[in-house]
Order: sequence, then structure tokens, then C-alpha cells
Amino acid sequence: MGAIPILSRRSFLQKSALLAASSAGLISCKKISSNKKNNFTGGIVGSNLKAGHILLEHKNFAPTSTEKAGIVIVGGGIAGLSAARELKKLRFEDFVMLEIEDNVGGNSISGFNSVSAYPWGAHYVPLPGEDAVFVRELFEELGVIQGYDKKGLPVYNEFYLCSDPQERLFIHGRWQEGLVPQLGISEKDRRQYKEFFGEMKKLKNERGRDRKRAFSIPLDLSSQDSRFLKYDAINMGQFMADHGWDSKYLNWYVDYCCRDDYGCTMQNTSAWAGIHYFASRYGRASNADPSAVLTWPEGNGWLVNKMRTDIQNNIICNACVMNIESVGDNVAVDYYDIKRKTTARIIAKAVIYSAPRFTAFKTIKAFREKLPEYANSLSYAPWMIANITLKGNLDGKGATLSWDNVKYKNDALGYIAARHQDIALHKAKQVITYYHPLTAGNPSEERRKALKTSYEEWAEKIIKDVSSMHPDIDIGVEEINVWLWGHAMVRPLPGFIWGNARQKTLHPVGKIYFAHSDMSGISIFEEAQYRGVAASKKALNEIST
Repeated sequence: MGAIPILSRRSFLQKSALLAASSAGLISCKKISSNKKNNFTGGIVGSNLKAGHILLEHKNFAPTSTEKAGIVIVGGGIAGLSAARELKKLRFEDFVMLEIEDNVGGNSISGFNSVSAYPWGAHYVPLPGEDAVFVRELFEELGVIQGYDKKGLPVYNEFYLCSDPQERLFIHGRWQEGLVPQLGISEKDRRQYKEFFGEMKKLKNERGRDRKRAFSIPLDLSSQDSRFLKYDAINMGQFMADHGWDSKYLNWYVDYCCRDDYGCTMQNTSAWAGIHYFASRYGRASNADPSAVLTWPEGNGWLVNKMRTDIQNNIICNACVMNIESVGDNVAVDYYDIKRKTTARIIAKAVIYSAPRFTAFKTIKAFREKLPEYANSLSYAPWMIANITLKGNLDGKGATLSWDNVKYKNDALGYIAARHQDIALHKAKQVITYYHPLTAGNPSEERRKALKTSYEEWAEKIIKDVSSMHPDIDIGVEEINVWLWGHAMVRPLPGFIWGNARQKTLHPVGKIYFAHSDMSGISIFEEAQYRGVAASKKALNEIST
């Protein structure tokens, strides 16, 4: 059998806090003792519950001042940052970005300590294909792409290409290279691997009657041929069953990919989205394998910090948008300054709403008066992410420490080694970023459970899980911080991506233009950026006519 492709983790992307808003503020930071062997510090960080309650309860604060701006951008995630950069690029600078948190970035935010920088969410971007024009342009501007060879292939900055080894899987008591299970599999498993990955390769190269790729990024550039769109009507589990692929190892891997990229099991994932995971990546490079990814110690926080540089003076943080309504030919945006405890109004010619759509149902007056029909079709996945600072050896039996380290048949998705790109040969301490999509029950139940779980309980669960891969590692744990994302990313449920509900999310409300990856049904960097750039062009065209 030919080599099984080793596919990298795609992100976790898009933001919202546990109760509809979040910030980098510390909720609790307490020293605890998980066991008698060790003391460590840490706490639950990230959720600004006060801001969330203000928004959920929709408290009325009369504006005490009024200003004017050409465009107001609501939300400073990747979509909002992309919209702002595009406006700046088009020489339009009369805009203001309102961000509820202390810092911009959405679920691409990052942190750091004395050991390393680390991500709090999205942590890499695969090589962009030729359809991802906006991503390539951004990478050229930021020096991620340093030029092109004679064949027109991009040359990437070597420091940003993920170092080897990239991935390993803990299975049957030892580590193997790659995430597709290889240890202990049967000939039947191998045959189904070959069939499945062969079918994914075939679909990757397919084009529809409209000559478009069957599966592309940005998603809206994919073929509209019914041969492919039909997969949106069923879930990925059904797709696997229809093909007779019942290998427990293959099904675990496909389910892992759905949970990793979409925050839901393959039984809740549109088969079109499940296939898209495997069939939409076709980026190439002069100096890297097509499966390579771009990453940094702080994950996509590196991109956030670069993207915000030229627009810093246009950003207002700790701004909780309370109300957006049409006023004559303009749009009024009222926001509450969380730190100053004052409310201001901005009269704008247009608004780019780049926060998650469910928050718009609370802030946009037209939605409060009449909830759109598609509102109940949007579903968001909750996640728990932890950053763990420790000393000790993370190698173990078999394959050595990799960038992405996953455990077979586990509720959590394993961990990323934040210092993997560090060229230092000896690393006395490590920071690992631990990812856990909360998929055991429906999202609302998981959110409630997450809120009720104490820091001590989270820490105990994390140490127990990591210790199953690295016995006695708890002795070296120095700090564990936990971040809870209540609405981390939109879930591509069957029927949503190519159904009427998502199509309706694309339409503006008056002069309010939307920009967020939930408009794609798939939460990845490229989709968020595409929505931001597209919205900025539409808004600018509106106020220029």
C-alpha cells in the first residue's frame, strides 16, 4: 500500500466568550495543590463575565457623547482586523474599531510568560492555495512569503514553516509518527485507509460542470455542482457508512479531524465539511512540502500582532457595543466603555459587523425587534484550552516530541509544544497548549457544565490526561491556566453550508455589512480574512457612491 498522508491539525477558530463576550481578564488565580507531589499556580482566565452580562441583559445606558466616523468596525478578530487593513490599504482611514476585550485577536489571541509565548486558540495556517488570494497578499506584506521561484511557487520564510517532527500519536502505550493510526492495524484497516484517502484525493482534484474546484478555500469559490453539494445533506458518519468504511481506526481519525476543525463529532458534521477538511488544501511552495503548515510559538497571535500594527490608533478596546440602529442615512453605534463606565455614540456612514452573529441579535435594533429566521440555524462549539508550564521530558516511548501530540481515543485533542519552533537544543522548561473541544453533549449543556467546573477540577482532569501519556509529568508542572470559550467556532451542521440559512447570513442589514467566519460555516483563518476583506470593499463602495 502507498504511504498514508499525514494531515495536520487545522484550527479551532472563531471567537466569542463564554457568555457572549470575553476578555483577557483574570477571573481567578489561585495556588492549588493537585496532589502531594507538587504545588503549581494558575487559574481560569479569559472570560469577562461583567461585559457578557451587560450585553445579554441589554442594559440601557444613554450616550453622554457623540462622535462621527466614516465606518465603524465591531469586533477585532481576524475578520475585523482584515477589514481594517483593507480599508487602510485602500487609503481610507476614517474608521474606528470597537473591541470588547483588552486586546484584539478573537480566538487567535496569545499570551506569554518567562518560558515562551503561546496561543490561546488558533495556532497555525496551512499553505494557502491559489484561490486564497487575500491570504497570499497578506503573507507577502508580512514577509511570510519572501518571493517566488522560476515556476511561480512561493518561497516561505523558513523560520515560519513548522519544524519537523510535526505530528505524533500516542497509541497502544507508545508514540508513532503521524496521526493516522499505524500500530496494531489490520489488513482490512489498511485497505480502508487506501480507499478513503484515495477518494479524498480524487475529490480534491475534481472540478464541477462550472469548472470550479469541488472543494476550495475560500469556501464560496467551491463548485456549485449538485454532485458535490449533495454531501451537505448528510453527516460525515453517514458518508463513511455509505462507503462501507467501518475501520475503528479510520473512523476515530475522521472523527478526530471533525472535532479538531469544527468542534463537533462526525455525526454532527456536514459530510461536505468533513470532505472539505481533506479535499480543499492544495497549496504548494518552492521550499516546503504541500502538507506543511505555518506556525509560531504564539500561534496565530503572531499574525494578530502584525496585522494590528498600522491600525493601532483606530482601535478602541474594552468597548461593549450595546446598540446599532439606522438614523436617517447613517448608522448609530452606541458602546459602553467598560473601564471608564461611560457610554458614547458614533454616527457612521456604514458599519462592518465582524463579531459572531449571535451577538448581533442583541446589539442590532432591527434584530431585537424581529429575530431573523436563520437565527436558530447557527450553532457554536464550546472549548477548553489550557497552557501548561512544566519542566521534564516529554519524549516517551517511540517517536520523539513533536509540534502536535495527540492521544488515540481521547476526549481531548492532545497538546501543541509552544517552543517547537525554538532553535535552542536544550529546553529545560516547556509550555504546552492543551486543546479540548467540549463535544460530549449538546453545546448549551456543555457550556453550563464548563461554567460549573472549578479550576481545581479542570487542573485535575488535565494532569490526569497528560500523565497517561507522560507518567509522573505532574511532578514538573509549575503553572496551569485555563481558558473557556463558550462559542469558540461555528458548527457546520448538516444542511447549513449550502442551505438557505447561511445564504441569508450573507446579506447586509441596511448599511450594516457582516464579516465573520460563521458566514462560511467553517471557522478557519482564511474564511475570516476573506469575509473581512469582502465586507470592507462593500462598505467602502456604499459610502463612496
